[in-house]
Amino acid sequence: MNERLKALADAGVSIWLDDLSRERIETGNLADLVRDSGVVGVTTNPTIFASALAKGDRYSAQVAELKASGADVDTTVFELTTTDVQNACDVLRPVFDATGGVDGRVSIEVDPGAARDSDRTVDIAQQLWKRVDRPNLLIKIPATEEGLPAIAATIAAGISVNVTLIFSLERYRGVMDAYLYGLEQAAASGHDLSTIHSVASFFVSRVDTEVDQRLPEGHELRGKAALANARLAYEAFEEVFGSERFAALKAQGAHAQRPLWASTGVKDPAYPDTLYVSELVVADTVNTMSEKTLEAFADHGEVTGDTVTGRYDESRAVITALEELGISYDEVVLQLEKEGLEKFDASWAELLETVQSELDKA
Repeated sequence: MNERLKALADAGVSIWLDDLSRERIETGNLADLVRDSGVVGVTTNPTIFASALAKGDRYSAQVAELKASGADVDTTVFELTTTDVQNACDVLRPVFDATGGVDGRVSIEVDPGAARDSDRTVDIAQQLWKRVDRPNLLIKIPATEEGLPAIAATIAAGISVNVTLIFSLERYRGVMDAYLYGLEQAAASGHDLSTIHSVASFFVSRVDTEVDQRLPEGHELRGKAALANARLAYEAFEEVFGSERFAALKAQGAHAQRPLWASTGVKDPAYPDTLYVSELVVADTVNTMSEKTLEAFADHGEVTGDTVTGRYDESRAVITALEELGISYDEVVLQLEKEGLEKFDASWAELLETVQSELDKA
């Protein structure tokens, strides 16, 4: 295994790949990344699936079968994506077994059109869980206000969840509360809490993209907001999962909901390409990376120890300084959530269009 990636894993950061395709699975590339690069999980989204479908003909036979059976575009999307995720779960199953279910996870997203509909989100989550039928699956649910009760209900049903699209510290606390409430309900229903896992995907680079464009060129605070926000999220994680409330659940076998650093590819070429990996090294976290970021870290990434705890006051000072400049934290994170949902919707539309095109050709 690559020494730099091994050092990252040894520091407590689980390396997940933010990509999946049938080609990766069938050529053995995913298995190679697990063996050689320390990849212990996979995240997906509609854009990733649309990109995979548009390349080559590995999906053609299944598309033709589905078309012959009379499947519409929605059914075809459901079957194509769950097949890939199911097979990826099988590739990662040894990791799942070796880590007691902590890693070896593959995530699949609910239809983003349900992001504002709690009941529909829960229904889709249950359909995906039943169809993939693998214990190492995670259902991705956006952390909208309507998503919070859906997260709690899905966890309460014994289904493991990857909560996605978190930008604000306030919303993150709501996510953790929803997780704990879901565990409490699951326990009351007789579920084995040790089988339920969750991660909370805190988006990183987009915060800098939004804040930096509001700052003058060359300002000392450019490139500081995203890391400050993520570090303060970890402080909240330590507080909530060090609480008496969680201790009572932990005694029943519950697991902490680990923070997952998402959107860790660097958007600004002025910054080091491993910035959001090397500066967010801390135990009990996940960093989900594109292959480009993974390769960059394997080549020249540095692990210098814990780069998160002990930097909370410094991080608060960054947020305060931005506020004093008239850059509202609340406004920034609200804008990012709105844009995030719009991107989810656009990605889903792109996926449907790609699949419809494949059906038309079949």
